Parts: sequence; C-alpha cells; structure tokens
Amino acid sequence: MQRHVNPLLYPILFFALAIVAGALLLHLDISTTGRGITWVDALFTATSATCVTGLAVVDTGTAFTRFGQVVILVLIQTGGLGIMTLASLALYLMRRRVSLLDRIAVGQNLLHDASFSLGRFLVSIALLTLGVELAGALLLLLLLPDEISAYSALFHSVSAFCNAGFSLYADSLSRWQDNLPVNLVFIGLIVLGGIGFSVLVESGTWLAARCRRRRPRQRLTWYTRVVLSTSLLLVAGGAAALLLSEHVGYHRPVALHTALITSLFQSVTCRTAGFNTVEIGNMTDVSLLIMMFLMWVGGAPGSTAGGIKVTTLRVVIAFFRGRTLGRRQSVIGSIAAGRGTVNRALVLVLFSLGTVALAVLILLVTEGGDIPHGASRGLFLEVAFEVVSALGTTGLSTGLTPGLTGAGKCIIMLLMYIGRLGPLIFIAVLQEFQKEEIVFRPEGDLLIG
Repeated sequence: MQRHVNPLLYPILFFALAIVAGALLLHLDISTTGRGITWVDALFTATSATCVTGLAVVDTGTAFTRFGQVVILVLIQTGGLGIMTLASLALYLMRRRVSLLDRIAVGQNLLHDASFSLGRFLVSIALLTLGVELAGALLLLLLLPDEISAYSALFHSVSAFCNAGFSLYADSLSRWQDNLPVNLVFIGLIVLGGIGFSVLVESGTWLAARCRRRRPRQRLTWYTRVVLSTSLLLVAGGAAALLLSEHVGYHRPVALHTALITSLFQSVTCRTAGFNTVEIGNMTDVSLLIMMFLMWVGGAPGSTAGGIKVTTLRVVIAFFRGRTLGRRQSVIGSIAAGRGTVNRALVLVLFSLGTVALAVLILLVTEGGDIPHGASRGLFLEVAFEVVSALGTTGLSTGLTPGLTGAGKCIIMLLMYIGRLGPLIFIAVLQEFQKEEIVFRPEGDLLIG
C-alpha cells in the first residue's frame, strides 16, 4: 500500500536544495573578490539569504562581486516568496496542472487556511511583490539621487520587503539614521512584507472599497484585524520601550528627532527585517532584551517574516487571560480561538523556547565552554541575542557572528533553516510518524506551584 507523503515535506526539501545550489554558486571565483570565501561561509551566506535572515560572516558589499550579490538577491527573493510558491506559479503560467499536494503546501505557507484559488492568488502575489519592490526602489532613487545607484536601490528594496536585512553597506543603514523619508520607505517595505500576503491583499481591497463611496463599507475579517492590531501594538510599544531604554536618563548626546526615528526604526526592523541604523553592540542590555522579545515574536503568518508570529502571541495571551478569569475559552475581541488553535500556539511557544535554550547551551560550549565566567562576561547575552535573531530570521547581531567557530556557524545555520520554515512545519512532519494512542491511563492530581 502506497504511503501518503506529507506535502509539508516539499518546502523543507526544496529550501535545502536552494541553499546548496546557492552555496555552490557563491563559492565560485566569479562570485567573490580577493581570495574567495570558505565552503562554510558560502553555505552560511546562502542559508542566511534563502532564509531571509541577514546574518553575515563576511561583508556583502566588499566580499562579493556583482555576480555574487545577484545570487544573494535571487536567493532572498526566492526565500521571501517561498520555493513552493515559485514552483507552483511557474507551473500555472505554463498552463500545467498543479497537484493538490502543491496546492496544500502553498496554502500552508502563505495563508492561514489551505482553501484558496491557487492561480489567481499566485499571480496577485507575484504582481504585488514586484510592484511594491519596484516602487520602493524608485522612492529610494528619488530621495537619494546622488547617494544610491539603481542597482543598490533595487537590492535594498527587495531585501527590505523580504525582511532579509542584507545590505551592500558595512554600516547597514546607519548613514541615513537622520533621514526621515528614507527611514519611512524602509519601514513601509518591512511592514508590508511582514503582515502576510493575505492580510496585504485584504487590506488593499478594504481601502479601495472605503475610497469608493458608492460601494458598501466592507469590514475586515477577524484574522486581519488581529494581525494589524497586534502588529501596531508591538511596533508602538517596542519603539516607546527602546526610546526609554536608550535615551531617557542616560544623557546621550542625541537629538530628539534622531532618538524618535531610530527607536521607531529599530522596533520595526526587529519584526525580522535585520537592518539597523545604530550600532547594536553599543545598545544597553535592556534594549537588547526588548529587541530579543520583538525578534522572537516576529511578523504575521504567511509573510516574509519569521518568529512565532503575532497571532501565536495573541492566542497565548488570550489563553492565560481566559484561564486567569476562569473562562473556558480564549477570547480575542468578540471571537474565541478554537481549541486546536490554542493547542498549536502553546506547542509552538514551548518548542521555540526549548529550541532557544538548547541552542544557547550548545553555543556557550562551542564558543567558550572552557572560559571562566570572569573572562567571558557578556557572552551569555550575546549568544542568546544571536540565537533568537537566527531562529526569528531577523539578522541583527551584536557582532558575534563573524567570529563564530565552524560548529557555532552550523548551529546558527540550522536555527535559520528551522526559523524560516517554521517550527509548526517540523512538528507537523513529525506527527506523520506518530501513532495515536488507544489506551487511556488513569489520571491523578499533583501539587503544582
């Protein structure tokens, strides 16, 4: 009897193949300047680009030629949209039949449900992505006519929309930290790429309907309202917290408008974009902890962002609030999340926290297991920040990445891979090999707390 193959295995396989192909291309002499890079660094860069993370062991602008940078750009675009999406779109445009397995896999990657019109939705994704990225590049050219080339504008626009964080400049975007229009362009690209394609399409349709007075007013769906409201709260709350932790009471010689812009930008980029307009390694420990939380949460499901997702956070908060108030349901707004949704959210949070804890432990061993605490102060926070950044596919770093050992780089690569595909995909695949128990054991009460 033929065994059913879980369609969620396909994105796992194709992402791995894309990473290997990218590493092979990046290791070529035509891709690098000077003496080239090692196989580990090539694989690390390919993984970071495909998983739209942005962590780098070499400087993208100087270590790679134009050909190598184009390879990275293609990997970013491929990872942002998803291998299965691009494959299904190509089959659709060639008027071939797309299998049901591909349909389900794409639906799981891009939407909060698997029921959708594949062809129409994929074409809208391609057109929307291309339109937003070209618009972003054009705005950057108009705002920075003497500072940025057309190629650089397109590279950074694609990197921002895909929440990749790769930059052709060694200081990322720090040179424009005071430029409000440029900051707003990058913020817009990051937010549009991080709220999810379904939310983006629905919000655009809703705005268009609001502009037409003849058409009846349409109400956003519950899912979209949850994503938008939670995202707004995280961005605003993160910006306020970073402003307090970085600039209030520390007497730093920074103008108020600069403090406001950088705080807002860093709050947005923690949604797994990975750009920075300030030196991360010079920020306070409080700021790093705030950023770790934002990176851990990430963006919305079906987006180019990583993390446990804003909907997961909202469900978990509703679960604890409901149990605290003695409710049986986890209510968000006027609707209660289903029991299956709550269970998946709790499992995802535990899986994510467990992965972070295990990765931090391993990296502490590989990067300084034989160093006494007095000689390694600050290493724990730097390692934890790096782990959360990798698992959340953010790409922000305190500067630890380039100095990692080979084993440490492999751990970070695995975290980026898991973070991009999503822990739920791995959990779903593991469930294929599990058997449901038919024996129920007696229950007992234990003292808790």
